[in-house]
Amino acid sequence: MAQGRGSANTSALVGVALVLFLVVHLEIANAAVYTVGDSAGWTFNMANWPKGKRFRAGDVLVFKYNPSIHNVVMLNRNGYNSCTTPRGARVLKTGNDRVRLAKGQNFFICNFVGHCQSGMKIAVNAL
Repeated sequence: MAQGRGSANTSALVGVALVLFLVVHLEIANAAVYTVGDSAGWTFNMANWPKGKRFRAGDVLVFKYNPSIHNVVMLNRNGYNSCTTPRGARVLKTGNDRVRLAKGQNFFICNFVGHCQSGMKIAVNAL
């Protein structure tokens, strides 16, 4: 049976798309989920929490906290080091926030007055 001109190309594209779909879903299925601060949740003196953990790009951090007194700010290294929220930083405030880690350094603080300075901040390196 004869096939039209585009049939081989269409089949190849569908095959590539299927492989990419499977790779993405396998990565998501293999992602680890971490509750920041473990049973204490997102609170003060958190800077050492990531130590000893091996994070990978795609892993999920869950920040559990009381949103009337805390938040989570996703920011850059400068904002992390200075405990200041740069313009355009993403501020999460649900009290049960899930963040998928990007490859490389990921920085988080609470920007309520004095909280970051009291150690409510973490830097996570995802491989």
